[in-house]
Amino acid sequence: MPLMLPDLDTLNARLRDGATSRAQIVEQAAARAATPAAEAVFLHRTFEAAAQVARAADAASRAGKALHPLAGLPVSVKDLYDVAGEVTRAASLVRADAAPAAADAPVVARLRAAGAALVGRTNMTEFAFSGVGINPHYGTPANPAGGGPARIPGGSSSGAAVSVALGLAVAALGSDTGGSIRIPAALCGITGFKPTARRVPLAGAFPLSYTLDTACAMARTVGDCIAVDSVIADSAVLPRVTDPAATRLAIPRQLLLDDLDPVVARAFDRALGRLSAAGVRLEHVDLPELGELAALNAHGGFSAAEAYAIHRHLLAARRDRYDARVASRIDRGAGVSAADYIDLGRARLDWIARMEARLAGFDAVVCPTVPMVAPEIAPLRTDDAHFFRVNALLLRNTSAFNFFDGCSLSMPCHAPDELPVGLMLSHGPMRDAALLGTALALERIVQPVVQPSARDD
Repeated sequence: MPLMLPDLDTLNARLRDGATSRAQIVEQAAARAATPAAEAVFLHRTFEAAAQVARAADAASRAGKALHPLAGLPVSVKDLYDVAGEVTRAASLVRADAAPAAADAPVVARLRAAGAALVGRTNMTEFAFSGVGINPHYGTPANPAGGGPARIPGGSSSGAAVSVALGLAVAALGSDTGGSIRIPAALCGITGFKPTARRVPLAGAFPLSYTLDTACAMARTVGDCIAVDSVIADSAVLPRVTDPAATRLAIPRQLLLDDLDPVVARAFDRALGRLSAAGVRLEHVDLPELGELAALNAHGGFSAAEAYAIHRHLLAARRDRYDARVASRIDRGAGVSAADYIDLGRARLDWIARMEARLAGFDAVVCPTVPMVAPEIAPLRTDDAHFFRVNALLLRNTSAFNFFDGCSLSMPCHAPDELPVGLMLSHGPMRDAALLGTALALERIVQPVVQPSARDD
């Protein structure tokens, strides 16, 4: 299984006890980043600068200064965000010769201000337009979970997830337009939180969809995701751990439980059994709105239309430098008329209102994050039909809650001898604090076995 760093509470307790230092943690992460397992995780590494930040945080701590839990600890940044002096390539050859960013994106600047030691820019699906995580230009990070042939990490925040799973970072800044945080978090056995999009600024992030893009992060635990969210969001939420016996979860009858891989079905059923035993009220509910999503997004939805608006001139000039699969998805937006786009926006508002009404009184919708465990990379590289079939399945459950304009979290629910499986808790817009409180209450119930931690002493 992945060799993650301990959670932030454990790391900071060890730091206070003098069992380790921030500089040691960053140095050990740098050593792991140089191993074959970390190939293709980073597009640009800044471990030396991160070590300087870590040493400064150690000195400040010795002087008695109060520090943020992230201070001096390694954090990675998806290649989607502006970092002052660096090129924001979005993992594409198309932008390899773009001018370096003049300033940090706000979310990056906020991480710096909290004292995070930024260790580098992580690989991703080109322009964030796939849930698989394969990149033909810069390589594909292998999922650290499982033996045998290399498996996909999930996307689009592929390197971000692997950086956490391998213990190269305590948290990873990524993005989520249709599942790009939660999919790789689920497949790599970590936790990913997609907040309500409007809570976190997107300035300085190369866009995929103006409507759906969300700046967010993944980490080891729910608490660690909350710690990062409190830094990058415009306003912090104050989740309170709820009583499991007072928690009411909706299990949808439509779509989200279809075609589950046997490993996923087994892990999900086991998690539901544990939740029920802890007193959580589980109710199967009809959500017919989920059955409308395919028709509503038949022409590619917001992502295709808005990506085409963003890329149409670059595509005309440099199509040969695009990942052909990404270009084909962008091309779908060319056929979306202004009238179709306006209709979709209005239909979405009506859809959201109906979903909110059906979920009133529930603390969250619960379902598997993705219906499969991570498939092998090799067949997906060569078979377009297989690739797009897998991509659609990976995005199916997560993207419903982007369309909902909601908040959603994936946490591990697999056994130690299984490939990673994510349990997803989701709700509507601006329900972040309540959802995170529910997730805190249920985390240890669905995943009571603590995975091995990377040594830091």
